[in-house]
Amino acid sequence: ATYIWIISNRKPAARQGKVQLIDASGMWQKMRKSLGSKRKEMSDAHIDHITRLFGDFVEAKGEDGQPISRIFDNEEFGYYSITVERPLRDEAGKIILGQKGKLKGKPQPDSRLRDTENVPYLQDVAEYFKREVLPHAPDAWIDPDKTKVGYEIPFNRHFYVFKPPRPLEVIDAELKQTTDRILDMIKGLSA
Repeated sequence: ATYIWIISNRKPAARQGKVQLIDASGMWQKMRKSLGSKRKEMSDAHIDHITRLFGDFVEAKGEDGQPISRIFDNEEFGYYSITVERPLRDEAGKIILGQKGKLKGKPQPDSRLRDTENVPYLQDVAEYFKREVLPHAPDAWIDPDKTKVGYEIPFNRHFYVFKPPRPLEVIDAELKQTTDRILDMIKGLSA
């Protein structure tokens, strides 16, 4: 897929703190002559339509009723990457405590059990941890020194359209046809 990013630090007030996603994946026409592996191109009408969607800064749907322009707050794409630590244990299963510095008397983290979780920026990290991690690892804790903030734009999550698979009866009929054809070919070879 090709993505076009329009980034500006001089946005009008209405666009500040917002991200507009435009799904133009259905806006194309076949090229007269392929250019390597490229077989599709955008016409001037497609480019005008995308430009209009961007300029209008509104949510919009395509002819099929599916969204093609969506507007989000910046924070909806943010997440906290938290490091979940589990205690190091000796061969008897007892938790090993730190001996020096700020770890003195606290459980030592086991690097083999270390995990990271991405918590949506708009969710409370402590609530997420209590709900999603502690039921599976009651001895776990968050290392706050390793928490980072990140952003991602999962385009498919916002524009994906589920297409149900073909009915099982149709697939079974095609398999039976193909199997019968192969058996006929094998019989023809042995005759």
